[in-house]
Order: sequence, then C-alpha cells, then structure tokens
Amino acid sequence: MIYKFLPLLLLFFVSFAPKSTNNTDPKLLANTKSANLAVRIEMIYNSLDANSFALPQVECFKRAMTGFYALKQKGVIEKDILTVIDFSMSSTKKRMWIIDLVSNKILYNTVVSHGRNSGLEYATSFSNQSNSYKSSLGFYTTGETYFGKHGLSLKLDGQEKGINDNARARAVVIHGASYANPSILKNQGYLGRSQGCPAIPEDLKSEIINTIKGKSCLFIYHPAKSYDIVSKLVS
Repeated sequence: MIYKFLPLLLLFFVSFAPKSTNNTDPKLLANTKSANLAVRIEMIYNSLDANSFALPQVECFKRAMTGFYALKQKGVIEKDILTVIDFSMSSTKKRMWIIDLVSNKILYNTVVSHGRNSGLEYATSFSNQSNSYKSSLGFYTTGETYFGKHGLSLKLDGQEKGINDNARARAVVIHGASYANPSILKNQGYLGRSQGCPAIPEDLKSEIINTIKGKSCLFIYHPAKSYDIVSKLVS
C-alpha cells in the first residue's frame, strides 16, 4: 500500500527540503524567518568555494551573514559582496576575506592591519572615538573611492550607533600601506599597525577596493562581549 503514496511523499520532501544556496538571492533570504535563515547560512558556509584559500571561522561567518541580511533588508546594501575581517586572529594570519555571495566563492584572502592602540600582534581593544587610534568592530557599508596620502582609498560608513558610526568622521578607510606587507612579519613578528584603518597590502589594494566599493558590506569580528551587548545586528 505504501507504494501508492510514494509520489505524495516525494512531493512533500522536495517541497520542504532546503534549497540550494548557490547563486543565492540575498533579497529573498533577507525575508526568511531567523530559524530557516540560520540553516541557510550554514549551508552557504558548507558550500563555499574556497578558491584555494582558508575558510573564515564558522562563527565569524555566521555573524557576518546575519548582519549582511539585516542590512540588505533595510536597503543599505546594494552589492552582494561580503568582506569579513576576523580580529580574533593574529595579525600574522590572513584574516580578511572578500566573498562573492552570488557565485558563493572567496575572491581574496589576505592580511589586514588593526589600529596601533588596539594591540600588538592581536587586537584586543576597540573604540569609536576620534584620535583613539583604535579599530572599531561591527558592520560597515563601503562608500566612494578617493586618492589620498595612501593613494587609492575607500571610505567606510559605520552602521552601528556607538560602535563604529564615527568611522567617516574619524577617516577610517580601507587603504594600502607598506606596513601591511607580510614581509614586515619577519622583522617584528606582527603586522604593522594603522591609526584605526583596516590597511591592506599595496599590491592588492586596487583589486580589492574596486571589487568591494559601492555599498557592499564589511564586517569586523571579535568575540568581545561588549560588542555583543550593544550590537543590534548580531543579537
């Protein structure tokens, strides 16, 4: 008798099975209920094309995606590119990822500097204050490019009040820097530090900046309880 109901059973499982995350439509997922969204984010992580790079830590990625979809739903994100910076990692490691969420592929994975008053090898202290020379955590949208003392640079707009919303006023931008070159590691044991900007290697700055400019999402992660308490995007 069970054979009689097999077509109906198959239809049921197909209807409720999680859909493929390849070529994901972020607008669709932005409206997905949180429980289903968590499942979909995990599926996206598990199906990421690493492109010969290391994957970001799963917790860091999940938080980044959760905030990305929240900002997408608000309409402040226009580009389906996600930049993730993991400041729980040593500055000797490649702790910055640029991910294409349409192809589900990691495009770049590189070192990135933190602010000089945030720590030496590890970033442990963060601030939203001017002249603190510290990095700020949380979610940003990328703005416009300009040419400054570091050449081609990219402005950032902090999306979290009290956490990073002074980014533009503080001139926290993405730029290339000689002190963000991995060769520095041989001499001092940690990457050179900035005045609060996420500085990247000179040889990658043009590619990365031109990829992520124009309303894409950037997330700077650290498992700091002080951030979790204040943030409205990862709670």
